[in-house]
Amino acid sequence: MKGKSDTRNKILLTASRLFLRQGYHATGLSQIIKESGTPKGSLYYYFPNGKEELAIEAVKLTSDFIRQKITEYLDQIDDPVESIQVFIDQIAQEIIDLKEVIPYTVSLLALETSAISEPIRESCKNAFESWENGFSAKLVKSGFDKKKADELGIILQVMMEGALISALTKKDMAPLYHVAKYIPVLLKQQV
Repeated sequence: MKGKSDTRNKILLTASRLFLRQGYHATGLSQIIKESGTPKGSLYYYFPNGKEELAIEAVKLTSDFIRQKITEYLDQIDDPVESIQVFIDQIAQEIIDLKEVIPYTVSLLALETSAISEPIRESCKNAFESWENGFSAKLVKSGFDKKKADELGIILQVMMEGALISALTKKDMAPLYHVAKYIPVLLKQQV
């Protein structure tokens, strides 16, 4: 049973990496099969609806990974400003240490497919909302009004997403560090 699960995970992890690196349209099923080292039949066995289903599952995997990171870092420190700053700094450091694109965004998939695939668009929307809710939950726990926390959760997610795209494009983590620097200004006197 483990072998089947491992095969599915290999396919999914390879697809996630490729979709993040080169986008939905530039990633072919043949490339996913080749780079995952799995038989062609396995892809269709685990993902009978093909590339679209694989993309949806890749978004879910990325969404869960990022939400776990948000929760992990924000739960370590009581102060919301400091915890969010540490989260941003850790994301930047992980990107620097790994020297490669890691799954901290679904933006490319969202932009590329939102007009052509309602199921992928919905999956990306759910991912963004999950991350917003992670930030919002921390703020509510820290005494912020729920409505204000929800608004700030959206703002934090959008700032992070934009900074991450800019940092990856520039191959410079400065945009992430700038966002971290201004978190106190954003959250000041919001309680």
